[in-house]
Amino acid sequence: MSTGTSAKQAAGVAAAALVETGMRLGLGTGSTVAFFLEALAERVRSDGLEVIGVPTSEDTAQRATKLGIPVTTLEELPELDLVIDGADEVDPAFRLIKGGGGALLREKIVAACGKRIVIIVGEGKRVEKLGTTFLLPVEIVPFGAKATHAKVGAVGCQPYLRTLENGETFVTDNGNWILDCKFPYGIEDPEQLHRQLSETPGVVEVGVFLGLCHHVIEGRADGTASHHEQPATPA
Repeated sequence: MSTGTSAKQAAGVAAAALVETGMRLGLGTGSTVAFFLEALAERVRSDGLEVIGVPTSEDTAQRATKLGIPVTTLEELPELDLVIDGADEVDPAFRLIKGGGGALLREKIVAACGKRIVIIVGEGKRVEKLGTTFLLPVEIVPFGAKATHAKVGAVGCQPYLRTLENGETFVTDNGNWILDCKFPYGIEDPEQLHRQLSETPGVVEVGVFLGLCHHVIEGRADGTASHHEQPATPA
């Protein structure tokens, strides 16, 4: 097992330990979440843990079902106790870049329904400035994509249309496309950028997540994990 895999697995196992019986869960998407699902399924089998989850992607729904984790939809379960998801970058203010797996729209909708959001990452995902180690995903509708591409680039980035290995355009579970945006010096003002891109016609969702992280679990290569808590907001 590689050190990167060990770190992701450590984060996933630590997150599964936070789950209590009876919880309504948001189930994220990605390689680190896959380890969480395995650890959660083991607790369901060995501890008799009773939970139900809302998946953020078709891939997660299939994984969870195969592992024996009961799943449902937000239509059936619009309020969630705990959301567990990964991130591509986390800054000191607990702002995130997400969407490497292409599920940013559903991930943000599910996160917004959670009372508590725990982000699990391997080593190297905590950064001083967003956009310095990972391209920012922006989900767009296919109609007018060329025009939207130009408008997104006008905010100061170089957008690249996400494609598959065979050269075909990547299509999200929602039937949309993704622009992966490179910021040469990182993202100076995530709030302003999020506002600008969200107001751009043709943009469905932005991979900047603001105010949607309460707790970060960072897995390490040695199999341990560290917990980082978002400071409470003054009343």
